[in-house]
Amino acid sequence: MIRKCLALSLSASVVLTGCAATSSQPAAIGSITPAPVLTPVTAPQVIKHVVVIFGENVSFDHYFGTYPNATNPAGETAFSAATGTPTPDNYVSNPALLTANPNSTQAANGAAATNPFRLDPKQAGTNDQDHNYGPEQAAFDNGLMDKFPLSVGTADSAALATATGAASIAATNGLTMGYYDGNSVTALWNYAQHYAMNDHSFGTNFGPSTVGAINLISGQTNGVINPTNVASATVSDGNGGLSDTGDADPTGDKCSSTSSNFSMSGNNVGDLLSAANVTWGFFEGGFDLTVTNTNGTTGCARSTASVNIPGNPLKADYIPHHEPFQYYASTANLNHLRPTSPATVGTNADPANHQYDTHDFFDALSAGNMPAVSFIKAPGFQDGHAGYSDPLDEQTFLVNTINTIEQSKFWPNTAIILAYDDSDGWYDHVINVINGSATAQDALVSAGVCSSATASSTTALPGVDGTTLHAQGRCGYGPRLPFLLLSPWAKKNVVDSTVTDQSSVTRFIEDTFLGSQRLGGGSFDSIAGVLTNMFNFTNNVAPNPNIVLLNPTTGAVTSGN
Repeated sequence: MIRKCLALSLSASVVLTGCAATSSQPAAIGSITPAPVLTPVTAPQVIKHVVVIFGENVSFDHYFGTYPNATNPAGETAFSAATGTPTPDNYVSNPALLTANPNSTQAANGAAATNPFRLDPKQAGTNDQDHNYGPEQAAFDNGLMDKFPLSVGTADSAALATATGAASIAATNGLTMGYYDGNSVTALWNYAQHYAMNDHSFGTNFGPSTVGAINLISGQTNGVINPTNVASATVSDGNGGLSDTGDADPTGDKCSSTSSNFSMSGNNVGDLLSAANVTWGFFEGGFDLTVTNTNGTTGCARSTASVNIPGNPLKADYIPHHEPFQYYASTANLNHLRPTSPATVGTNADPANHQYDTHDFFDALSAGNMPAVSFIKAPGFQDGHAGYSDPLDEQTFLVNTINTIEQSKFWPNTAIILAYDDSDGWYDHVINVINGSATAQDALVSAGVCSSATASSTTALPGVDGTTLHAQGRCGYGPRLPFLLLSPWAKKNVVDSTVTDQSSVTRFIEDTFLGSQRLGGGSFDSIAGVLTNMFNFTNNVAPNPNIVLLNPTTGAVTSGN
């Protein structure tokens, strides 16, 4: 009888009464509490906060081309993958891409023809690549993926190449083939180890930052209005309207260029959240024009120097065309009005109209307030955009932000999404075009034509006007981009290959907080892949409860399992 009591008492699901080591009487039947039945939960039940940290200009292969295998030379932050770590669709699973890449044999690439090559931490600072709508398509070369140096490559300057000790190929347009591994983007590789990664997430369309930012919140780049000198940043949609294909500032933003700008019509996810009285905000570095940096810069000219790029170039903290909600009259805060207090951040009553500085996010968090939905954009020097930022400066911002959120009271019910706006033109080997276009700027198949024989499916999304007419200028999906999910509810150390895009973030927000309401008006959210395969909602206990803290300088794990 003693043995039976011990066995039962070891179960956390039962409670015994009247059972002692010397008892010879069986426990009463009514004294045993049945084990609870664990039923599946859903995102709306357990995810109360979504934080989207939206980085700049990185392709999947540029950061994860050799994941989970790092070179680990002496003097660099080491990375060692956990046993059983899955391999994504990259150079490790396709080794010929490293030794016989089609870009190395394409004669049109000339002296810049090369296989992918490693950039080490000393080469964190590089030149910016061409990532415009048409050139990106031309690089894909109808699915051959072999004209990246020719179409989008941009060489490092001789001075930068000398300062960083980069390989000679970096001084040619072959720089586009460079990649980092876990000795440079250590934090991101460690987050992938402890949480979930998607290896088939794409830019919704081809094109640069503004295209990706607008797709993140609306899935719809058609509907440009109030254009001023935007011929190179827009294209006719074939129905009398315009689609955004490039970078131009939001009309009326106090910090916008007055020479080239436009606004957007239609709805965005902020409109839906506000209507449902769900708290939300977009937090971008430099948005608060009342702050003066230690270097004396303030207002729209507030700027910060990169820590890790030779010469420490200054970059404006606030970049107007990275702030998508400023393009819509309903969600704009064109004069950068300040919130009433940290307690009102995210609410409809706040005069800032949901548009804030990054410090407002942390101020609110310190005061015990975190909006249900938060979009976070680093100040320019830390956003990861080649040319003025870099992976190491970006890493510092990511880790400091994520460490703070993980140590807050909100973490048990939070999902952090790490996503990017565009590829910067960095090489990636995967194509998945589903929505065609035929304009003067398209170039995937030939001049004026975007479609692909390698497309897994085809569709023809309409414009923002809601008619059935196909809106041109939205060729996509575009390049493949990094995508990670961090949450106590995330699967651990998995690679999900569900096809997703930037509008999948909008869809997840809609499904979690808005009863799966959709934006309509031709938005990609109607066909976007889901993020739920990166979660584990099989029972009512978070499967990944450990807080994983990293070093903001090295990206190494400092605590957590």
